[in-house]
Amino acid sequence: MRKSEDEPNFKEIFKGRKIPILTLDSRWYELFPADEKPSHIKELEDKLNELLKRQGKLASDMKDLKRLKVKLMEEIIANMDPDDSKSGKQKLKKMTQNQKMILEIGEKMKESEDELADIPYLIKSVNEDLIIESARIWYANLTENKDRIDEITQWVLKVRDELKEKILMKQDMETKNATIYSYMHDLLGPDIIEAFDEHIL
Repeated sequence: MRKSEDEPNFKEIFKGRKIPILTLDSRWYELFPADEKPSHIKELEDKLNELLKRQGKLASDMKDLKRLKVKLMEEIIANMDPDDSKSGKQKLKKMTQNQKMILEIGEKMKESEDELADIPYLIKSVNEDLIIESARIWYANLTENKDRIDEITQWVLKVRDELKEKILMKQDMETKNATIYSYMHDLLGPDIIEAFDEHIL
């Protein structure tokens, strides 16, 4: 969305502020109903949700890897001191496999830890982009609505003044009619007034 000339610098406004994760806040969805959501807002929303999902998956995977590592370590301890017997050779083979798996798990955990360390910054960055773009739309809506409210207020004031004038005119005419009617009644009598009533009233 292009920045309008009189628009505040939202990047500066939100800089260093603690902003809730917008896609986890129901109030944000109320301000952006699905059918009124611009495409660039939807893109940022999807990007943020993907990062949150990835963070959740990595955290879950890390727990699983830690559990598996503990299990493999326990198996290594159980298979220590193998002898030259058939079962001893199987123990050695199992221990070697487990050691290899522990090294692979260590590498995976390191990769996951690195990614997990970066994700909060990515989430913060996308969330900031989303609040800036959201605020631009809210600001535009507020400005447009304010202008429209001012317009309507002026119209209401004008109509109210016109209405007062018309009410006074109506009352004045009703008073004049009542006076004319009263004089005519006194001057011409009820019979002639009845004839007038049929044509006028």
